[in-house]
Amino acid sequence: MSDIFRVASYRFRATFGRRWGGYVSLMLLIALVGGLSMASLAGARRTDSSFPIYVASTDPATTQFLTGFDDPAFGLTTGYSAKLNQEIARLPLVQQTAVSIGFDGNIDLGGVKGVHHHASAGETPPTIIGGSEYLTLDRATLVAGHLFDSNRPDEAVVNAQAAREMGVHIGSVIQVPFYTDKESTSSTYNGPPFMFPKITIVGEIVINSTVVQDEIAALGSSVVLMSPKLTDELKTCCAYYTGTAVTIRGGAANVSRVSAEVAKIDPLNKLGITGGSSVRQVLAKAQQEIKPEAIALGVFGLIAGLAVLLIGGLTIGRMLRTGAAEMRTLHALGANTSMALFTELIGVSLAVVMGALIAVALAVSLSPLAPLGPARFVYPYRGVSFDWTVLGFGVVALVITLESIGLVLARRELRRVRLDRRIDLRGENSWVTRLTTTSGVPLPLATGMRFALRSGRGANAAPVRSAILGAVLAIVVLVTTVTFGASLNNLVSHPTLYGWNWNYALLSGFAGQENLPAPQVATMFDHDRYVASWSGANFVASELDGQSFEMMTEAPGARVAPPLLSGHGLDAANQIVLGDATLAALHKRVGDTVTFSNGKTKSTQLTIVGTATLTPISKGLEMGTGALVATNDFSPALLNPQRSAIPGPQAVLIRLRAGANSKAALRSIHEIIYKLNRIPNDGRVAGGLVAHLRPAEIVNYRAMGTTPAILGGGLALGAVVALALTLVASVRRRRRELALLKTLGFVRRQLAATVAWQSSIAVAIGVVIGVPIGIVLGRILWNLFAHEIDAVPMPSVPGVVIVLIVVGALLLANVVAAVPGRMAAGTSTALVLREE
Repeated sequence: MSDIFRVASYRFRATFGRRWGGYVSLMLLIALVGGLSMASLAGARRTDSSFPIYVASTDPATTQFLTGFDDPAFGLTTGYSAKLNQEIARLPLVQQTAVSIGFDGNIDLGGVKGVHHHASAGETPPTIIGGSEYLTLDRATLVAGHLFDSNRPDEAVVNAQAAREMGVHIGSVIQVPFYTDKESTSSTYNGPPFMFPKITIVGEIVINSTVVQDEIAALGSSVVLMSPKLTDELKTCCAYYTGTAVTIRGGAANVSRVSAEVAKIDPLNKLGITGGSSVRQVLAKAQQEIKPEAIALGVFGLIAGLAVLLIGGLTIGRMLRTGAAEMRTLHALGANTSMALFTELIGVSLAVVMGALIAVALAVSLSPLAPLGPARFVYPYRGVSFDWTVLGFGVVALVITLESIGLVLARRELRRVRLDRRIDLRGENSWVTRLTTTSGVPLPLATGMRFALRSGRGANAAPVRSAILGAVLAIVVLVTTVTFGASLNNLVSHPTLYGWNWNYALLSGFAGQENLPAPQVATMFDHDRYVASWSGANFVASELDGQSFEMMTEAPGARVAPPLLSGHGLDAANQIVLGDATLAALHKRVGDTVTFSNGKTKSTQLTIVGTATLTPISKGLEMGTGALVATNDFSPALLNPQRSAIPGPQAVLIRLRAGANSKAALRSIHEIIYKLNRIPNDGRVAGGLVAHLRPAEIVNYRAMGTTPAILGGGLALGAVVALALTLVASVRRRRRELALLKTLGFVRRQLAATVAWQSSIAVAIGVVIGVPIGIVLGRILWNLFAHEIDAVPMPSVPGVVIVLIVVGALLLANVVAAVPGRMAAGTSTALVLREE
């Protein structure tokens, strides 16, 4: 063994001077592309786990119960019960409780200076909350300023939605009128509020349930969080509702048992009024939105990993072929198999190990780019991350796979040496040689083409295949990335693709929770000259095969409806259109029937006639979740939850005439809204007009930003470095040919042009092969992605950007060839031929 090490060490030192370029090329290839692969895979894992990790850092409650509600219609006259909360806290499986107490106080900004109100149409006023929930369980995340002093009643914090809606900022002072339970429910009381304090905004927070949400949910998620001191002064007299958050021993498995116990003591449960969403529902929804981002990042990492193994294997094979003559000498001197293999692989092995270690360092340095997605700005452990699972597996995979490839190829070369298979010089008389000698093209172009397409043999072999393959992979990844990105931008900028199949929606008050007067709506919109078509819609939750889903109701044959993905729309009252995710959850297909129950009338069978992309115009409707049913499948009481005196739709979907003046059309619709608001209707008014409400998928995927472009650019950078090293190696390997060309009359400019043509041809092959593959792959990936999020699949190919990539690649090829070209032009004829 000592002899083997001694011989290997001697040979490594003796040949390092002429082989170091190959070692460096292999090491940098593994470091750059392998590091990018590890970074992408680690980023995918970090992205996928980001929201659960964030939620865990907030000490989430297992579930919630509504334990107080001030509404005389239900026989309830107080919004807070300390006794009930104490009884819940004493239940056997309850580990911890915390309350959030809501107050019915509309914030008065009339006397506040420097405040500009920015409420969106349909946006509900900020909810004023006190209590311990967002301080102990479901802890709010502070993103700016500081938290209030618990002993100061004049301090509060707000979330971003409330700050934007009210136009306030840290340091603003607001006034909040608080009325007692009796005063707030009285129809005759018109006196001053019980308390009218001035409150200073000292910080901005984020609540875990609002990190991943669509824009319809955001309309109702504005929050002002009061200090415990002010809450204690108001909770017994002025509370509107109380929610009790509970952590349960045994977790979600015991929720049903605790719920049954709470139902025995909570009067609201007996009325069928239950609590809000649980952490399981929040996590499930968030993961549904984040998962595709993590998958896309992971797929990119796998592509980069396969690229480094493939190109690395080709590079190792070329390096071993250049050492075949030396291996033949060792064999002639009596070297055994182990000595021959070890001496041949020692340099390759060191390059592989060093490259893998540098790849780990690169992956760690790129880790702050993750996680992607909506949880990034609240992620509690941002910065450098060490994912030892990915890093460890990545190093092992790179080293073992490439070392194994090297061993197999070295054995093959040794077998050739033992069989005395020498280089067949006739192999150079290939189609490349014939083409370049008979085509009549300029000599630098002909020679550059031969250099680009023929690797040569033995010590003069150049890594042309790995250079071409690297160019192809870089172009494929870049074109795939820009095609996917253009399709994403196309989706975000075209609301019809994510379900908003109309120009505007008129929402009733409080984000579509009330009703618009049906007769007046029909008259005004039928006679508006800018409106091509309109449809009224209502929103209600009902059951399909025993499962509860949010549903949108329209009249059969409605002229404005969500875009269809399959089948057809509603033609009759016995039909239903589903979101793809709902169809899958019911284990049904188009043409099947489902049992429909609205809770008031007898269950009926509805035929599934199609699937559609459902936009979140109401809470519970998502791109793939929910249903479209006929309005007359519901009783009038179900469609009028606020008991409006003049019932009607909760939203009007409006499609303008083609070519209509948008400003004039908006003025006309706002005049209709003004008239509707003046119709006596128990004080209820139209909420306002919205141009579009984006689903959570669209809101969140915009947070990906430029990260895909950075990753694609990183792989392209690796390809550029590999190309540069390949050209340098090619010039070094072909010094003899360059010297002969110089002897035969090539001037310095022609030698530099030869290398430039070699580089351009390698990149041109990458462009010719990579661009169509990238376009096809980008479209396929986008269609899969669109199907995953239930969007209308319409990929977009950015022709101008792809042309710029092609031109940029060819220009970059010539820039990269500048230094090797100067090396070629400076080749010393006498020195090289003397060596020969």
